[in-house]
Amino acid sequence: MPDDPLVPVVGSVVEAAPRQLVLDLPHPVGEDLADFLPAPSNQAALDAVLRWPAWPAPACLMVGPPGSGKTHLAKIWSRRAGAVCLQGHDLWEPAEPLRRLGDAAACVVDEADDMADEALLFHLYNRIAERRGSLLLTAGRPLAAWDLRLPDLRSRLMTAWPVRIGPPDDELLAALLVKQFADRQLRVDGDVVAFLVARIERSFAAARMVVRALDRASLRARRPVTLPLARLVLEELEQQQQTEQGAR
Repeated sequence: MPDDPLVPVVGSVVEAAPRQLVLDLPHPVGEDLADFLPAPSNQAALDAVLRWPAWPAPACLMVGPPGSGKTHLAKIWSRRAGAVCLQGHDLWEPAEPLRRLGDAAACVVDEADDMADEALLFHLYNRIAERRGSLLLTAGRPLAAWDLRLPDLRSRLMTAWPVRIGPPDDELLAALLVKQFADRQLRVDGDVVAFLVARIERSFAAARMVVRALDRASLRARRPVTLPLARLVLEELEQQQQTEQGAR
């Protein structure tokens, strides 16, 4: 879907309301351990974070879909381990990752499968191993799908401790919706959450998208997030998705 799938939704919701500018402002999101929502689908990843430093390997590879909490867990672990935090796309400038690592013996590479330079990740892995430290890699794809061209890096990563985050079950999906509404300071009744859980795709990305959609529609319509508004927003999003699929 496009970055802003809410335009047609908003138009139909607020035909009688004065036009107003709706800004998609950033909203505070809790990043502590207490803010993480544990569930069977993410328990292995949470256990890996809490098990440190008693890891079975120098590196841990955490794989999960977008929005599944990988970055949240990585931030929790980085504070526990005193780790330097890098993004996969940071691994492109010669010597920069190693300069940022400094004397640290722990490092996070978030979205490691998005790296631009395999050699830099290889050298970073070796530097951490030399210091008998720990490296946490997060990725949206399993290692087999990375299309690595550097055999030495592949051999290193194959020794990493693999942990996976699966799609959310109904209970976790409901909790995610409640949390994301709360992050946006939206009060939503339980019947709205139950309605959404029964109808949206079982994915973290879908939960994030529909909450954002309802937030923007609510602001435009100047009305709370109710069951009729939720129904209308889902109908509009489904129609837009069908239109996009037909245009492909």
